[in-house]
Amino acid sequence: MFLQLKGTEDLVKVLDIQELLDPNNDIVHAQDQEGQEEQESDTFKKENLVFPSGEGLPRCWLDANYKKSKVS
Repeated sequence: MFLQLKGTEDLVKVLDIQELLDPNNDIVHAQDQEGQEEQESDTFKKENLVFPSGEGLPRCWLDANYKKSKVS
């Protein structure tokens, strides 16, 4: 899955989708998609990632307590 770094047009390829979906992980391992050659994997904070459309990641991917902190 490709995500974008906030405030840039840089894309990263997420290497482990389960790591992305787990709200207990603050980071994901991904590869920067710049240049012609495959880049080494690096860690990226989930809070700095968005979908290529600019939409933020779902709250349930970021906050393990999102159900408890819902405003009624």
